[in-house]
Formats: sequence, C-alpha cells, structure tokens
Amino acid sequence: MKLILSRKGFDSGNGGQPSPILPDGTLLSMPIPSNDLDNTYSNIAWNDMSYYEIIRSLNPRSKINNESHCHLDPDLRDNVRNREKGWRPAFGQMSSALTLLRNNNVSIGDIFLFFGWFKATEIVNGRLVYKKHAPDLHIIYGYLQVGEIIDKKSDVPQWLLTHPHVSYDDSWRKGKNAIFLPSDHLSFNNSLYGSGVLDYRLDRVLTKSGYTRGCWDLPSFFRNVYITCNPNPWKDGYFKSARIGQEFIMEATPDILNWAKQIII
Repeated sequence: MKLILSRKGFDSGNGGQPSPILPDGTLLSMPIPSNDLDNTYSNIAWNDMSYYEIIRSLNPRSKINNESHCHLDPDLRDNVRNREKGWRPAFGQMSSALTLLRNNNVSIGDIFLFFGWFKATEIVNGRLVYKKHAPDLHIIYGYLQVGEIIDKKSDVPQWLLTHPHVSYDDSWRKGKNAIFLPSDHLSFNNSLYGSGVLDYRLDRVLTKSGYTRGCWDLPSFFRNVYITCNPNPWKDGYFKSARIGQEFIMEATPDILNWAKQIII
C-alpha cells in the first residue's frame, strides 16, 4: 500500500490567500482558479454563503470576482452544489502529476491525504476575517482511498460528467488523464466511507509550531522512507517539504499507515 500526501487548494500562485479554518473548525479548502466551465466561486457554497463571498470577506482585494471559474477538485463535499443522482466524491489528475502516480504504481487500495494552506478565521462585526497573528499552516483536510480508476473518457458515468477533468478531451486522447473514485469503505475501518473531509485538529497540522508552513513536524519513522519530490528533506528538527509538486508518494509502512489511520479517525 502507498500513501500520497496531495497538495491541493489555494496557494501563493493560485488564489493568493490561505483557505479558511472556519470558526467551527471546518477546513474549507478553496479550489484554485481555472477556465473550467461547470463551476464558479458564486455557484458553490458553504452554509448559504458562496465561496466567492467567503473569499471576498477574507480578502476584499482578491482578483477573484463573482464570475470567476474554479477547479473543484478533489470534489469531496456533497453539499456545496447541486448534484446528479448517484454522485460520489472524485479526484482527477493529469499530465506530469499523473505520470508520477503511474510511475510509482499508485493503484486500488492506496490512500490520498489531501493537504493545503490554511489560516484561522473569526467573525468580527458580522464579517469573516483572518485572525490577527494566526500562523499560516499546512493542514490535512481530506482523504480518499482508491476504489476505482477511470482512465478512459468513455467509462465516465453520467453522475460524474460535471467533474472538471471530464472536459479535458485532449488529455484523454493522449492517455494523460484519470479520475480516482473512492472505495466503498476504508480497508482498515468498515464503518467509514472511502473518502471524506476532516475538521481542524492539532494532529492534522503538518507545519511545525513556530516555523513557516513548509517546515513539517513529521514523526521520526518518516526518515526511513523515500518520499517523491523531496530530495534531502530532513533538516535540523523538521522535514522541509518540496515547494514544487502536487503528489508526494511513499510506502505505507506499518508506522506510517497507523499514523494515517489516526489522522483520519
């Protein structure tokens, strides 16, 4: 089994601001801007507040407007927009990032842990704002254990047609597109579905306290495994994560798998 730490959501180059840790502990990952036709920040919402309204409340100077389109992927939350009957969570990958997954034999049963850039928020005078002096953090906010991989557009079911990767015809033709669907339940816990979102919890924070967000406080047993895209990552007291790359793949040793279980459960 393999574990993939998968970086998703707003970053300094795409969106330009952290996703919010909402006051109730919700980790609301903001999808990156794109030219995808099916989703705008105005037509996806959380608790009756559109993502556009959330972004503008946190950053009135944001370049995102009410007609800006976004790349809703991984698509893990069922209640952010209207859904086709039979909808399931899904995660798409393509081009060089997909090649990396294939070259490392990522397959059925492997686990993605999705992380991103987050910052705490609060309500001040009726408006959602970032907390002053709150740190910028990398936090694990979701997971997906692979139950099925779709690598041909002809195999895409009706309920999945609004996923952003479906429309990338050129990539499908070149064999450089795929959509990962979750298992019916987690292999290590039959009571949990094969994908989901996670709320804020201290053990889900990757960033080491007092350091910049790319400096992680990983347990010492991670030193014994190779993590793709991260040459010579161990520094004095922390793991320095790669600045470039989306999918960081490693073997799920017993210690690492137990760590992932605790993150999810």
